[in-house]
Order: sequence, then C-alpha cells, then structure tokens
Amino acid sequence: MPNEDPSVNPDPESGGDRSAEIVRLKALLDAAERVVIFTGAGISAESGIPTYRGAGGMWSKYDPEIYASIDYFRRDPSYYWRFFRDVRHDLITRAKPCPAHLAVAELERRGKVCAVITQNIDGLHRKAGSNRVLELHGNTNRFYCFECRAPYSIEQTCELMEQQLPPCCTECGGVLRPDVVLFGEMLPTEVVNEAAREAESCDLMIVIGSSLVVYPAANLPYQAKMSGAGLVIINVDPTPLDHVADLCLHCPAGEVLPAAVELNS
Repeated sequence: MPNEDPSVNPDPESGGDRSAEIVRLKALLDAAERVVIFTGAGISAESGIPTYRGAGGMWSKYDPEIYASIDYFRRDPSYYWRFFRDVRHDLITRAKPCPAHLAVAELERRGKVCAVITQNIDGLHRKAGSNRVLELHGNTNRFYCFECRAPYSIEQTCELMEQQLPPCCTECGGVLRPDVVLFGEMLPTEVVNEAAREAESCDLMIVIGSSLVVYPAANLPYQAKMSGAGLVIINVDPTPLDHVADLCLHCPAGEVLPAAVELNS
C-alpha cells in the first residue's frame, strides 16, 4: 500500500529542516540486519561526474548510440577512445568518493551493509572502501582485449593510448575495450543473479541516486519490497517507485545519509 504519511514521504518542494527525515532513516537502519544499497548516477554526481540523462547530462552532449554502442564500437572503436581520452578519463581519475559513498562504506564496516549493487561504472564505491560491490554495468577502470580477452589496468591502457588510438593488445594486437556493458550487450548474468538474491534476502534496501527507469536493474528495489524488505529512496527527482517506499527523500544523499550514519554510531 502507498504510504500517505507526509512526514514519511515529504513534499520535495517543502525544503526546510531534514532532521526528522534523518531520524527516521536512522530508525530504519537500526532495525535492519541485512541492508543492501542500490546506487545510480546521482550518487556519482555528488562526486562531480555528470549524470547521463536530463539537462546537462552526458547524453545531451554525446550520442550514446555512437560512443556507447557495441555495434558502433565494432565498426569504429576510435570514436569511443577519443571520447574516453578527451572526456571520460579525466572525469574518472579526478573524481573522489563523496560523503554518501563514504557513509555506505562505513555501514559495511559496521556489518550493516551486506552488498552494494550499483549501476555506476566509475569504481567510486571501491575507492571509498566498500568491498562487496556488484557492478551491474562493469567498471570503466578495467579493460580487456576484444580478441584474446587479456586484461589491462587503466594505467596500462593509458600508456598504450599514448602510443596509438585505439590502444591495442600487446599480446595479439587486438583492440582494447572497456570492461563495461555497452548498448546492445546483455548484463552479466552471474552478477544480475547475485544482485537478485541479495535483493530478495535483505530486510532493508536503500536506493541512492537512481531514476529507477533502466530495466532490468530498476526492478531490484521492487523485488526487495515484494520480498518483505523496507525500501528507502534517496534521489533528487521523483521515481516510479516513490509510492511504495517506506521513506522517500528528494535530496542529495550527502545531505542525509552521513548524518544518519553518525547518529547510528
């Protein structure tokens, strides 16, 4: 049933003091034993990485059907690699975990968080100290050869980029590609299945910075709710699942999660 209590699902236009919402979030964390965190581009936006959708998003400047398409990559990988060299690489290497990333890692350290499921490819959860991270779309800090699948770190790849674009494998000469899911590719089955198991076995899922419009990943919070878990959604904009959330906060996660974790210490 939708939660009609305005103190639980506050009006995003109301503004004002968020202390009551932080106390409510703390209470949900206190009561939970198995917390799963589900994150999208919004949490990385707090680290300075632009989101993909919406005004000013990455896709308003770069056509994803070109730079993020496996079909186009096969035809002309140099387009992706120019984009990575000129835009993406600098964003990723400069970005640091935001307070919300650090709060998630602290909750894992305390034994509250059993898994982080992320749609992001920037690796910031791992940089923050989270260990159990299920990366649904891969990680742009990892690369491998399209032909022989030899793995390459971002440091090795950058050295090869200085020699030529696209960078090529030192073993077989094949073109390197990012270890991410491009348009036209399936999500990794093993990771998706593991994420589904975590969603179905947790007693609280906290969604941070996801629009919850990209499926099948966006179905995971619904799976958690239908399996009996509490559901918290922290996102600047409304989402399609706001009406089933136990707590819905329309604000950056950095405004509420670190404060709730501090209260929870």
